[in-house]
Amino acid sequence: MATEMNMSKQMGMSREMGMNGHGGHLYMQTNEIRNAIIHYHRSASGTLTEVERVGTGGAGSGTFKPISGQESAPNSFEGAGSVILSPDRKFLFATNGGDNSVSSFAVGDHGKLRLIDTKPTGNAIEGKSGTAKSLAYSPSKDMLYVVHSFGPDHIRLMSVSSDGKLTPRMEKYTCNTPEKPHRVPTMGALSPDGKFLLVGTTFDVPIAISGTYPDGSPILWVTGPDGETRSVASNAPDPDGIVIHRVNSDGTLGEGSFQDGGGGSPFYIAFLHNRPDTFIIGYAVGDGVALGRIDEDGRIGVGNVVPIDTRRGKIAELCWLSVSPDDRRLYATVFGYSDITTFHIDGLEIRVAKDPACPEVEGDGTFRGLCGDVSSGPSDSWISPDGEYLYQIYGNASKLVGYATKPDGSLEEVTSVAIPYNSPEGLAGF
Repeated sequence: MATEMNMSKQMGMSREMGMNGHGGHLYMQTNEIRNAIIHYHRSASGTLTEVERVGTGGAGSGTFKPISGQESAPNSFEGAGSVILSPDRKFLFATNGGDNSVSSFAVGDHGKLRLIDTKPTGNAIEGKSGTAKSLAYSPSKDMLYVVHSFGPDHIRLMSVSSDGKLTPRMEKYTCNTPEKPHRVPTMGALSPDGKFLLVGTTFDVPIAISGTYPDGSPILWVTGPDGETRSVASNAPDPDGIVIHRVNSDGTLGEGSFQDGGGGSPFYIAFLHNRPDTFIIGYAVGDGVALGRIDEDGRIGVGNVVPIDTRRGKIAELCWLSVSPDDRRLYATVFGYSDITTFHIDGLEIRVAKDPACPEVEGDGTFRGLCGDVSSGPSDSWISPDGEYLYQIYGNASKLVGYATKPDGSLEEVTSVAIPYNSPEGLAGF
């Protein structure tokens, strides 16, 4: 999602892969202290079979959640895109959040992985874990953009050689402002033409700083520099929740432009496959999604937020998105509710199709979302190239679940595999 690509070629390859009856491959990182990529074979009927586990040569955070300081909780880094494939499927890249490094792999016959390189991002580790968590790759610039939860140097760069070797670079970029020195970005997404890097955010003040109440629930309102009480969420209400960098001819970035994300905590940015100037934002605090567009100068305009049903409690944490190949369905992962909502996309209109689209997946009862509900901590999702199957991580349930997608937007479970507890993140495949 976060890579520039030839859209028509990619979609043609995707449809051929999806209709040849052979299925494909899916990759997820364990984020364990000794981090590894789990490679699954994906059958034509959507079922998953583990093929191999390949060490990254780097460290994950394990069950520790640096964002909040919790010893064991899902969604360690409040991010997305920690495992990505190059558009030609030659390389797989993964972050190692525990030690702030990135690993590159060669993707061989039958989807098998071979570790090529592991290099530090350049950011020092403070405390128990680093926070490297999101990747975007520009094949035309041979450049990786690495987003970290904690700054001030949120974005670091790595050059990628023709054989997949990584070279850390000295450039560094921040998502902080003078008034907000502790911001937490979520992910980086390259515009399909490769001209801009868009960075989502979730917190102006992380829970690790704002703290928790005696019952363990997070403190979501703090006193600002002006003495007024304000939300810890980004873009709530200050219109500066998405940071946009122009990509220079050498792959370095221009100065960040802080723009209105349209709602509270513009967490996820998903460009449509067939409209390269159009993207959808998922809001962790805004409890919905909105459609946005970017112009040739890098200015964005965002429509109204289309909300989900929040009768169970607000701050539902709608955080991860998957867009169907035909751009007509949007699948939104609702972290606080342990389920998925489906939206229908029709031109510039988005409307709810199924809410929820699947039964709630229960965790072990030890984790609660910001809304107060017990949650299984669903995080990254991935949709197959033919749009027939959606895969969803439920970290606190120790499950990776696959669903068949239905015309009415509902999801029918077709496979479930056991995964490590709380820590896993990132999904990529073909």
